[in-house]
Amino acid sequence: MKTDTPDRQTIEQDISADICVIGGGSGGLSVAAGAVQMGASVVLFERGLMGGDCLNYGCVPSKAILAAGHAAATARTAGRFGVSLPAPEVDFGKVHAHVRDVIAGIEPHDSVERFEELGVRVIQAQATFSDARTVSGGGFRVRARRFVIATGSSAMIPPIAGLDSAPYLTNETIFDLTERPDHLLIVGGGPIGCELAEAHRNLGADVTLIEAARLLGNEDEEAAEVLRVHLKEIGVSLLEGAVVKEVAGSEGTVQLSVEKDGKQQNVDGSHLLVAAGRSPNISGLGLEAAGIKHGRAGIEVDAGLKTSNRKVYAIGDVAGGLQFTHVAGYHASIVIRSALFRMPAKADHSAVPRVTYTDPELAHVGLLEREARAQHGEKLRVLKWPYQENDRARAERVTDGFIKVMTLKNGKVLGATIVGKNAGDLIQTWTMVIAQKIKIGAVASSIVAYPTLGEIGKRAAGSFYTETLFSPRIRKIVRFLAAFG
Repeated sequence: MKTDTPDRQTIEQDISADICVIGGGSGGLSVAAGAVQMGASVVLFERGLMGGDCLNYGCVPSKAILAAGHAAATARTAGRFGVSLPAPEVDFGKVHAHVRDVIAGIEPHDSVERFEELGVRVIQAQATFSDARTVSGGGFRVRARRFVIATGSSAMIPPIAGLDSAPYLTNETIFDLTERPDHLLIVGGGPIGCELAEAHRNLGADVTLIEAARLLGNEDEEAAEVLRVHLKEIGVSLLEGAVVKEVAGSEGTVQLSVEKDGKQQNVDGSHLLVAAGRSPNISGLGLEAAGIKHGRAGIEVDAGLKTSNRKVYAIGDVAGGLQFTHVAGYHASIVIRSALFRMPAKADHSAVPRVTYTDPELAHVGLLEREARAQHGEKLRVLKWPYQENDRARAERVTDGFIKVMTLKNGKVLGATIVGKNAGDLIQTWTMVIAQKIKIGAVASSIVAYPTLGEIGKRAAGSFYTETLFSPRIRKIVRFLAAFG
């Protein structure tokens, strides 16, 4: 179907709608699809690619290139199973084609055509508020009962001297490379930096990762250490506590001036990736005209995701807070309940899982140990179980890692951290436990298939009762009862 893209010189056409969504990423598309299928009239503005950052520059391509890297790593390490394979030959052009093919396979689900077939009016243009109830763009003027801003975020570019005149990549451009970087320099040791460091190292590139604080500083220290050891073992050079002071270079050669422990050093590479955080996409929206408060972190919202303009919601990355695709999707469900059904709905972020998809993976939900200890002190009990005590992990030789569960003495689960094989899948159990306020005993008494990695969580939960079950008091009771035959 033909998309609405009239000549900008024409007079604006007026459209009325129940909901106007600004941004065609995961959150915006979820609102648009849900609302139109429930009978609401919906207009959707998207100035870039449908599917947003997740499909085109983030979750999907990063997991696709990670999968390619894992395939190469598997070939290199097959000898541990008694299988001899030749060293993998990486054709980076074909890796690029693989990434693009994965994106192309998902694109139809997020396409303009699909949403127009659902009944959404799609306008491929920048949307700008002209007043509190009106948005204009692409030759159209839209008045709606409710608006949803879902414009996401982009790579934050730090104020490093020389960076503006040197070539650099972000997550929006690195997947365009058709030739493998000789030496990739990465500024930022968060999830994006770690994932792309591992992927490119596994595919044969030299990689240096520079982090101003510590690797994965927002995660559990012990869990981050497992990943730190892994990255070093595969050959990634790590510079933690190092600040990039200056950048210089031209196409194919980059030099960083780095300060670490009070000393200056130069780090040379062929390509530079900036992965130092995210910034909300709020430019061009005309938020002031709509009376919408915002700051550096994004648009200010209340617990129901409403902005200071009560007719306007903001969801996902642009609303600040947790920047994950699954959070944007969750926010979409909150908005639909509130905007369409006038039901009181508030976002609860206490059980939002997060995963760094390296191998081993690092996953977390709820409170970190340091957070739980600060809040609950001596009432806290930390349950821990290592992968090396799991038979499936031993069979597959993936024994690096552990689970750590934070509980209170009454069995309430506060948080869980898992680092190891398939941690992103294993964390889902603990997400449900925390969200549904299930006590630790339910996990401990569950029956888990053998041999699976899922037993690791059950064993950790069971350890909650170890001190009681094997205490001198229980021994006395057993001996007493045994006397009666």
